[in-house]
Amino acid sequence: MAIMEKEFHCKRDELTIRGMQYFPCPFEEKEKYPVAILCHGFTGNYRSMENYGRKFAELGYIAVGFDFCGGGALVQEDPVRSDGETTDMRISTEVGDLSAVIDQVKGFPYADLQRILLAGVSQGGFVAGLAAARRREEISGLIMVYPALCIPDHARRGCLGGACYDPKEVPDRIDCGRSVLGKGFHDEVAGMDPFLELSAYGGRVLLIQGLEDGIVDYSYAVKARASYEKGQCRLQLVRNMGHSPDEGQFESIFASIRQFLAGREEILSIRIIITHSEKLCDNGAEQCNLYFTGYCESPYFQGTVLPGGCDVRREDPGKGKAVRAEYTLEGLDCEGQRCRLHIVNQWGQEDWEPVIRTDSRALAWLNEADLTAVLENGAGGPTVRIFAGWAGE
Repeated sequence: MAIMEKEFHCKRDELTIRGMQYFPCPFEEKEKYPVAILCHGFTGNYRSMENYGRKFAELGYIAVGFDFCGGGALVQEDPVRSDGETTDMRISTEVGDLSAVIDQVKGFPYADLQRILLAGVSQGGFVAGLAAARRREEISGLIMVYPALCIPDHARRGCLGGACYDPKEVPDRIDCGRSVLGKGFHDEVAGMDPFLELSAYGGRVLLIQGLEDGIVDYSYAVKARASYEKGQCRLQLVRNMGHSPDEGQFESIFASIRQFLAGREEILSIRIIITHSEKLCDNGAEQCNLYFTGYCESPYFQGTVLPGGCDVRREDPGKGKAVRAEYTLEGLDCEGQRCRLHIVNQWGQEDWEPVIRTDSRALAWLNEADLTAVLENGAGGPTVRIFAGWAGE
């Protein structure tokens, strides 16, 4: 889908905040659009979030990416850059920047004020979570991707931003390589309890965290989920992902974000383990069969993939590619009763569209449910996340 771009700017005190807006195309200024405000990480800038901005615009959102004042790298030649020095930047100043952006967005005649979403990565995810808590009545949803909730602990250990210093003798300037922080940054966060502050937000939350993140341990995300009310926050732990996704991981992450935005619930998470494969040729068509086992752990069902699971990938000249996976899981449903789930998963017009048949009385609603799926690639085989538009009692 084509999108439009337009420079963005607003003020926080005497500093100018600059960035970019991304619009769906066609765009009608008299219409109302949901808004996604995007927050970059430490030493990043609005371009760090450009891929998110474009994806949100393709979904019909107005996306706003911006530079935090003093939040970028020391060397940054981009002419669209916010004012401010890195040594003056704090978590509180970034929350103030984001608040100023929210105020500016609320003045857009085309903004749907009932659907303002905050999304951030790393330090920007932390800041987005804090801002959502402080402006909770105005924010309809929150997405935090590997949020740097470790920052207070890093300050207490003397390793903010990758630096190494004595937390009992904090220098005025903390050299982090690509940036230099001021002592005030350390002093502000060293006594902070991020989880207590996050908990004030009452809206829907999506939290995505890599299990191989060498900067933010996944335990911070687990603790963050626990700080929200039961069922409020969906935590998605991604195998083989470090402190930023590769291209394929980003595509699957955003596919999950799209399910979240549509209000769909993840009901099954199936870890696929490929055992072997075979290639076939038939009248010019090429076919690859991937055989697999695996397991599922979810509140609705726990069990294993029975022998015979197969993913068929076929390419016919003139007909294109077709992918179809079929397998059966056996295990226990949410009432502790033994049952089977038979799944056929294939690509639809814009989503994977699984069909499930089960002999479980408690899960009988799955036989008629509106289901979609996201495939999250990882070493040894993907994780299949199945979402429903509604869930059983």
